[in-house]
Amino acid sequence: MVGGDTCIAEFASPTSPYRKAINMKILLHACCAPCAIAPLNALREEGMNVTFFWHNPNIAPEEEHARRREGLHKLAKAEKVTVYERGTSLALPKDCRDCYAARLDETAGFVPVRGYDAFTTTLLVSPYQNHDLIRELGEKYSAFLYRDFRPLFRQGQRLAREMGLYMQKYCGCGREDGQQD
Repeated sequence: MVGGDTCIAEFASPTSPYRKAINMKILLHACCAPCAIAPLNALREEGMNVTFFWHNPNIAPEEEHARRREGLHKLAKAEKVTVYERGTSLALPKDCRDCYAARLDETAGFVPVRGYDAFTTTLLVSPYQNHDLIRELGEKYSAFLYRDFRPLFRQGQRLAREMGLYMQKYCGCGREDGQQD
């Protein structure tokens, strides 16, 4: 250690406790392109190999669902990221807990199928989501990788605008009251 920083040699050493992040295969549940771009960059900076996972049956109406899906595919193409998709039929959750739990559960179930080391979610980037609840639900899974991406939210929004990605105005749940729990 030099000045409190980990040396590159120490980081790259096969016995280093920090080595696990290098080349870790991460499945990133992505709700939309603007929320995906900054977490993607942050995880890559940590040396992780990232794949997007699209499972968002909560996003309504169908036109909105399609626009967000297309936006994520546009980002994936630009950034050379694979996208896996699960569940295309829409299902309105009863509340935010139900919505978060359904998406995290589906993502967690895909981790062993494709041999990922861990998963996380772009839901952790938005200051408008219930961060503590998402973390609590995620930590029920041993493969959950927690990161507080919220400080990157504005950066992601800026990058999405620069790339011409679709920018939505609401969480997507389609609930008539528009409230989050």
